[in-house]
Amino acid sequence: MTLWTSLEPASATVDPGSSTCVRLRVRNTGDVVDEYRFEPVGDVAPWTVVEPQTLRLYPGTTGTVELTFAPPRTPDAVAGPNPYAVRITPTEHPDAVTVPEGNLTVTPFTEVRAELVPPTVKGRFRGRPKLAVDNLGNTKVTASVAGSDTGDHLSYEIRPGNVQIEPGRAAFVETTLKPRQIIWFGSKEERPYTLAVRRSGVDPTEVEGTYVQRGFLPRWLATFLGIALALTVAFVMIWIAYKPQVRTSATEQLEQTGIELAPSPSADGQKLPSGGESAPVEQPQPEQTSEEPKNDGGGGDGDGGGGDGGGEKQPEKPAKKEPSVVPANNVLLRNTVTKMCAELPGREGGEINGPVQQSACREGVADNQVWNLEVKYPKAGPGGTALFQIRNIKDQLCMDLPEYGAQPTKTPITEFTCTGTQADNQLWWVDKQKSGHYWIRNFASNNKCLNVEGWSDGGEFAKLTLFDCLDGDDQEWEILTSLKD
Repeated sequence: MTLWTSLEPASATVDPGSSTCVRLRVRNTGDVVDEYRFEPVGDVAPWTVVEPQTLRLYPGTTGTVELTFAPPRTPDAVAGPNPYAVRITPTEHPDAVTVPEGNLTVTPFTEVRAELVPPTVKGRFRGRPKLAVDNLGNTKVTASVAGSDTGDHLSYEIRPGNVQIEPGRAAFVETTLKPRQIIWFGSKEERPYTLAVRRSGVDPTEVEGTYVQRGFLPRWLATFLGIALALTVAFVMIWIAYKPQVRTSATEQLEQTGIELAPSPSADGQKLPSGGESAPVEQPQPEQTSEEPKNDGGGGDGDGGGGDGGGEKQPEKPAKKEPSVVPANNVLLRNTVTKMCAELPGREGGEINGPVQQSACREGVADNQVWNLEVKYPKAGPGGTALFQIRNIKDQLCMDLPEYGAQPTKTPITEFTCTGTQADNQLWWVDKQKSGHYWIRNFASNNKCLNVEGWSDGGEFAKLTLFDCLDGDDQEWEILTSLKD
């Protein structure tokens, strides 16, 4: 061997995000001038710098190379001892490679980040946000999650309550928020709350969110019922106080008539006529009415024209039945609030279990906003309505919900292979509203409505979800054959 090496020190310690240096001394023990190339190897090589990278030494001389270690403050810099090495290759003797080894200890650090998904949830009886906890440190983290709010308006169900997270990984905690008091009447109220990620020896990491509690019935309905109750009570009180006196005048009229018809005795004692000799009462003659013959369209006198009932009322024509909006081919589904159309991400076809969203409406089939409403069961829906599937003409997949059967509110609308059976949840029916537009309701999911994510303000590329059918939200749709409709 024509080379002698020494690491000073052989073991070093470094904090993530900072750096440390180690000297490598090299002596040429051969009898010729040689040039040496230095290359770091091992797990720490990506964040190791060697200066200089080459060193030329005469026989019997010694040179020094500095190794600088700068591990990043990320989970990639694993805490604990990490062996390292430097490959030294002589130019004159390339086969005589020397690899001195050392040890670098990376100190541990912890960093946790938490995020609510979504930060705002809405509901009448509960809300279900998710808390994402990311371990950005280089050691395992053990933490617990707890919820709180000002005024103690909410109760919290957190699953799981404790998590262990490896470096560089994330854990998802499901949270159910329940209001302690239900708003029966009135507008929605915002309930700010906080979820805290607690770890031993450090301050908790807190994330703030908002639960929008909706009223069970709208305020206008409460006002209407109150007014109706007040009017009912007032009417009953007036009826009791001023009850009309109902009496019949039939007896009085009969008595009066008897008095007027009774004969009075004559002064000379004339005998009254007996019942058989009483004068006949004059019967009233029927009132003569002249009726002009009605023109029945036949012309001439009453016997002519079209039959024997010229004056009879002609039967009314049945009302014209409004044509059904389904089935329909090559239509756009435009939301009446956002004025955007249902589509797939990008401009090509979607994918199985891929999302359905909304975007600015575009004419033609260059984009993927055109759908076919294909009736599968003509009279199997509520009230004999038609059940249909919604197929995208670009990829021939249908609007779908995850799994089978009924799904809860806020379930995202996805795409899947069209099945057209009542065993799945791909069947929909239309419910026409007073505005002339439609609720598109899922038959398998308790007739919940096709909805835009958010509250009446879904923006570009907002996802379509399933939600309870509500007046005033973004759940009414136009079914258009073109944007000129």
